[in-house]
Amino acid sequence: MNIRLEHTGKRYRRYWVFRGVSDAFTQSDVVAVLGANGSGKSTMLRVLSGLLTPSEGRVIWENQGRTVMPGEVYSQVAWCAPALSLYENFTLQEAIRFHLHFRSLRSGISVSKLPEIMELELHETKVLSEFSSGMKQRVKLALAILSDAPLLLLDEPTSHLDEHGVSWFHDLLGEHLAGRLTFIASNRVESETAWCNRILEITDFK
Repeated sequence: MNIRLEHTGKRYRRYWVFRGVSDAFTQSDVVAVLGANGSGKSTMLRVLSGLLTPSEGRVIWENQGRTVMPGEVYSQVAWCAPALSLYENFTLQEAIRFHLHFRSLRSGISVSKLPEIMELELHETKVLSEFSSGMKQRVKLALAILSDAPLLLLDEPTSHLDEHGVSWFHDLLGEHLAGRLTFIASNRVESETAWCNRILEITDFK
């Protein structure tokens, strides 16, 4: 996936979240979207995903030499964000099966191995409402990172993770960056942005 922003801006009523963003990103990029809480990082990810339409300028998506229309982008995005919730009445097994109705897994990833990759193999039949916040975050991250999608969006991915969980995330992400464009929204958390090779500073576009 390649994305080009041309004088792109987003506002809510009279308030500009960001404006005048012109840049291009390719599938080899891992981009840190940096800014304080409330600066517009999540809004930027929503614009990049096609979920929000820019208030000015435009976003152009290309995949394998073909222009992707805004209404089609959702089918090529894997996303993990605090605002995206799990169905907590599902067991882990049911949550995985439900996810696979909409996204296939990256090459070489076995469905049966997902609980083990999440380090949750002892909890496969437990409903997600009984999971800790860190366990839920591992489920959300693994389902996003291991999905076969050319665009990966991660919003504050180490939220709710303990030290071991942060190390787990870092290793899993590093194994699955190849062949996709990745954006990571972060409050300058080093463990979240260690793999990044590009920076998009939201405050530069106020």
